[in-house]
Amino acid sequence: MKAPYEIVVAGDREVAISNPRKVLFPQPGYTKLDLVQYYLAVAPGALRGSGGRPNMLVRYPNGVANEFFYQKRAPESRPEWIEVVTIRFPSGRSADEVVPRDAAALAWLANLACLELHPHPVRAEDLDHPDELRVDLDPVPGVKWPQVRKVGLLVHEVLKEFKLAGYPKTSGKRGVHIYVRVKPLWTYDEVRRCALALAREVERRAPKLATTKWWKEERHGVFMDYNQNARDRTIAGAYSVRPTAEATVSAPIKWDELESCDPRDFTLKTVPLRFKKSGDPHEGIDRRAYSLEPLLELVAGQESEGQGDAPWPPHYRKARDEPPRVQPSKKKVPLSASVDQLRTRSRARKA
Repeated sequence: MKAPYEIVVAGDREVAISNPRKVLFPQPGYTKLDLVQYYLAVAPGALRGSGGRPNMLVRYPNGVANEFFYQKRAPESRPEWIEVVTIRFPSGRSADEVVPRDAAALAWLANLACLELHPHPVRAEDLDHPDELRVDLDPVPGVKWPQVRKVGLLVHEVLKEFKLAGYPKTSGKRGVHIYVRVKPLWTYDEVRRCALALAREVERRAPKLATTKWWKEERHGVFMDYNQNARDRTIAGAYSVRPTAEATVSAPIKWDELESCDPRDFTLKTVPLRFKKSGDPHEGIDRRAYSLEPLLELVAGQESEGQGDAPWPPHYRKARDEPPRVQPSKKKVPLSASVDQLRTRSRARKA
């Protein structure tokens, strides 16, 4: 016997939902059909964040309590109206990734138990020039939400000083993402370098609260992950449902909401009601694209002070002025230095 399915209507298309009653979130009991209806309810906002861009998919076919997988390549079995574009990765490989354009595409993806959309910061029409700079605030273990909020508000202050507009959203977990629409005139490497310069400026102003240290053993407070702007790096898109017990959502917010909101309040159940009542806080994000020239001047100033590049993720080519890509605790110590350290320790014990 074939598994039951249900037809949902999205615009002028019909999308078949297989196993619509399959539970994806055991604690609240949310089903696959609930996920589909959620994405239909917030489709204008979700498409504003992920639409027209190649997306990596994060799928939970048997629910959040079971195994999941990342899928870069679009399923070969797909409707003819699902658009794809070929993405080339730093490894030299390539893949055809899904480019959602309408609510029907979101419903089709939700039927795959795709909870999260991970859009690249480029449009499908120009895959080499990002139109989005991303600030990813990732708190280290033990750091509470109030500190993340403080760092987020400081990022807002710095962006304004550089005549840039940032649009914040909760990550759906413990962090905050901030988007800046930029003119698609610069390469991935240039956008990443600007994100690094911005993060360093925030760190300079609040060194006890924020860090740009790439190696986990050196981090404290809130890590500003500048490498999320490197080619092939993605974060959960606006309105993506996260694989938490409560089905929290990566929810766009306004800056004044950041001062008081609790990210746990944004869920698969509550966000559609909020969207219907108040609309999308990021509705104006595409009205203006900004120049990176002010941040490029900041980059030049930092370089003149001796601040070159920072470590890249593994598997990326070595950058011209990148420091050694070696975990600090695993760096080799010159033999002479090792002897001096032993002598110092010996004197300390005798004292």
